[in-house]
Amino acid sequence: MRVWAVANQKGGVGKTTSSIALAGLLAEAGKRVVIVDLDPHGSMTSYFGYDPDTLEHSSYDLFLHKGSVPQGLPGQLLMPTSHDNISLLPSSTALATLERQSPGQSGLGLVIAKSLAQLWQDFDYAVIDSPPLLGVLMVNALAASQQLVIPVQTEHLAVKGLERMVNTLAMINRSRKQALPFTIVPTLFDRRTQASLGTLRVLRDKYPEEIWQGYIPVDTRLRDASRAGVTPSQFDGKSRGVLAYRALLKHLLTAQLVPAVA
Repeated sequence: MRVWAVANQKGGVGKTTSSIALAGLLAEAGKRVVIVDLDPHGSMTSYFGYDPDTLEHSSYDLFLHKGSVPQGLPGQLLMPTSHDNISLLPSSTALATLERQSPGQSGLGLVIAKSLAQLWQDFDYAVIDSPPLLGVLMVNALAASQQLVIPVQTEHLAVKGLERMVNTLAMINRSRKQALPFTIVPTLFDRRTQASLGTLRVLRDKYPEEIWQGYIPVDTRLRDASRAGVTPSQFDGKSRGVLAYRALLKHLLTAQLVPAVA
């Protein structure tokens, strides 16, 4: 299994759309994918028609066992999506209470890594949608992953959010055995605006080694796919947004330099 996390410490940059778009394209290629919603807002969970406010069981259940994960529990929590090759480990609003519960509890930072270890033979890829703030949930996402995708909206304030995210990653890397490779993905790009053009130049100048040289354009078809509850490639495989995500996926697959370990 390959594990990718999609994270940024700023909201509204396209994390959930990017997670689902990439998962959909992997599934389309015949890969078995588990998508993990670690955001208490539950955008990924809502995308596929589930209500994070009323779900009886969710990824929150994984954190209720003092850092251990009962055998079989991750598989029991999986839910179907619009694509047969994609299973969802859903979120619930109860995840928001973890930050208050976590002080004094050791081992909570590796709960998702331990959970995915139980699913290792059942899936080819895991894609984790992380919340937009540094805490136990983001730490779990980064600790479990082998590749980090950082979507960055092409506007000035998002660049500041990226700086915080890169600083957070440096801190996390100090406790990892090897640094977590990351790819910066410019999103919501509108070539008609100076804000988008200027921000893209800044990103490319400041992070020449880490940035993907393409970008994800503003595309209403991505929003339409969300409303329909299907992956973007299921909704319109030839839309501008999906074509951009296809190019991004090709880049990420090429960049898989760290060998997967079981």
